[in-house]
Amino acid sequence: MWSDGAVVDVPVYARDALPAGAAIAGPALILDDTSTLALDRGWRVEVLADGTLRGRDVAGARAAAPGDRVDTAVAVDPVRLEVYGNLYMSIAEQMGDVLRRTAVSVNIRERLDFSCALFDADGALVANAPHIPVHLGAMGETIRALLDAHPAPPPGTVYASNDPYAGGSHLPDVTVITPVHDAAGRLAFFTASRGHHADVGGVTVGSMPPFSTRLADEGVVLRHLPVVIAGAIQRDAILAALAAGPHPARRPDDNLADLEAQIAAGEAGARLVREAIGRRGAAEVLGYMGHVQAQAAALVGRAIAALPDGDHRFADALDDGTPVVVTVRVRGDRLAVDFTGTGAAHPGNLNAPRAVAVAAVLYVLRCLVGAPIPLNAGVLAGVTLVIPPGSLLAPPPGRAVCGGNVETSQRVVDVLLGALGLAAASQGTMNNLTLGRAAGPGRAALAYYETIGGGAGATARADGASAVHTHMTNTRITDPEILEARLPVRLRRFAIRRGSGGDGAHRGGDGVIRELELLAPLHVAIVSQRRDRAPFGLAGGAPGARGRTWLGDDEVGAMAERDLPAGAVIRVETPGGGGFGRR
Repeated sequence: MWSDGAVVDVPVYARDALPAGAAIAGPALILDDTSTLALDRGWRVEVLADGTLRGRDVAGARAAAPGDRVDTAVAVDPVRLEVYGNLYMSIAEQMGDVLRRTAVSVNIRERLDFSCALFDADGALVANAPHIPVHLGAMGETIRALLDAHPAPPPGTVYASNDPYAGGSHLPDVTVITPVHDAAGRLAFFTASRGHHADVGGVTVGSMPPFSTRLADEGVVLRHLPVVIAGAIQRDAILAALAAGPHPARRPDDNLADLEAQIAAGEAGARLVREAIGRRGAAEVLGYMGHVQAQAAALVGRAIAALPDGDHRFADALDDGTPVVVTVRVRGDRLAVDFTGTGAAHPGNLNAPRAVAVAAVLYVLRCLVGAPIPLNAGVLAGVTLVIPPGSLLAPPPGRAVCGGNVETSQRVVDVLLGALGLAAASQGTMNNLTLGRAAGPGRAALAYYETIGGGAGATARADGASAVHTHMTNTRITDPEILEARLPVRLRRFAIRRGSGGDGAHRGGDGVIRELELLAPLHVAIVSQRRDRAPFGLAGGAPGARGRTWLGDDEVGAMAERDLPAGAVIRVETPGGGGFGRR
C-alpha cells in the first residue's frame, strides 16, 4: 500500500470477518465485496456493535470540529476545500432548480437556456451550475460593470442588465444580480442568473434579427436597472423599461414573470449561503470562496505546464470571410492568448462582446483540467488575454451583437482547440431558429426560439459525438409534445444526419435533420454559420459537412428570414464535426 510517501507492506482484513469490538491501527487495508478501505498511519478503526466502522485520527491531525473557526488566510484543509467546492456548486444548482420551476417561458422551463452562479464580493466567479458556458464566463464581467456603476449597492436591491457593452452577451440574455450583505451591511457576495428571454423587442419577433446592424435593432437595453429596491419588486419600472426604445418588448408580462423567477433564484442562493455562514461562520465560508478559486488556478497551471512550450497559431473564418485568429503562447505554467489578426468589427451582428470572448477562453481552459472543479475566475489567473479593441471580439459600443454571442463564440472555441491541437472543429454554430408573429386583432404576440445540435469534432482519442449541442451552448431541444401544444407547428422529422461527420482515424460526429411544418402563418428567421465554410478536420482528418437550411421552397444561406404561410416546411440540416487524423 502507498502510505506516507512510500510503498509499505500492510496487514489485510476482510470486513465481514471482523467481530464487534475489533480495533485496527493503520496502515492497513480492509476489504469488502465492493470496496477497499485504505487506513493510513496515525488512524485507528473500531468495529461497532452494528458492524459500522468508526475511524479516529489518533495522530492528532484531525479536521476542525463543527464549532471551530479556521483562519483561512493561514491554512487550507484539502478535505474541507472539496466540501466547500461542492457546497458552492450545489447552491448554484439549487438556484437553477428554483428558476426552472418558477419561470413561464419555454426557453427557461423546457430548453434550460439559463445559468446560475455564485460570485465573491469583487464579482469574481466562485462556482456555477453546469449550465451554459457562454453565460458563465461573461457574468462576472456584468457584475464588475455593476460595481463600476454602483460601487456600494445598498442592501435589499436587485439589478437587471442585458447590456452587451457592460458584460452582457446579447440582449435576450438578461442577467439578474443580487448583492448580498452581512449583518453589518458590508457587501459579502453576489448571486446571479442569466436567462434567455423569448423576446425583448427588436425589429423581428424573438430579438434575433438576422440582418441587424445596430444594437437598437435587437431590442430593449437594460443598464443595471434596479428591479428590487428595499425588498420590493419594481414592476411598474420594469414594464416601463421594456416599453422603451424604438422596438419595445412584445410580451412584457412574460418578461416580468421570468424576471421574478430570476429574483427568486437569487434570493434562494443568498439564503443558502447565509445558512452555511450560520453553521460555519462568515470567515470560513467566505474565505473558502477564495480557496476554491486558488485551487482552480493551480490545476489550470498544471494543465498548461503539460502543454508544449512555444507559440501555437490557428486561423479560421466566418462564412463571409471575416478572419478569427489566435496565437497561444505557452511558457511553463503561464499562457498568453492573443487574438491579434482577427478581423475588424463586423458590419452585421456577428460581433462578439469582449465578455463572450473571455467566456470562450475560460471554457477551453476548464476543458484542459481533468478534475471536476467548479468553473470559476481562478481559471484565468495564469492567463494573459490580448483582444484588439475595435475588432470582431471587442466591437465599438452600439454595434449589433446577437449573432456574435451564439455564432462567433463557437468559432473562437474551435480556433483555440485547433491551436492547441486538441480537437477538430465541431459544428461551429447554434443554428438559431426563431418563429413568431406580432400581436393582431384577436391574437396575441408569439415568440419561440430554439438552438439545434450537430456534430462534435473528433479528438486524438475519440470520435466526435453526434446530434449534440457543442461547446458554448448547453441547452435542450424542446420536447415535441410541448412544441406542438404551445405553437402552431408540427414536428415532421428529427433525425441524425448520417454521414455528415468528417472522416479520419477518429470520425467527427454527425449533425441533425429537423423539419417543422407551419400550421399558421409565421415569421421565421435563421441565424447560423458553417453554411459556406465547412468545420475543419485536424491532423489530416476530413472536414465535416456544411449545414443547409430551407425556408419553404427556398434554400437559404446562413442568415435569412421569411414570412411563411401555413403549410410551409422548415428544414434545417446541421453541420457535422471534423475528423481527426488520417485513416
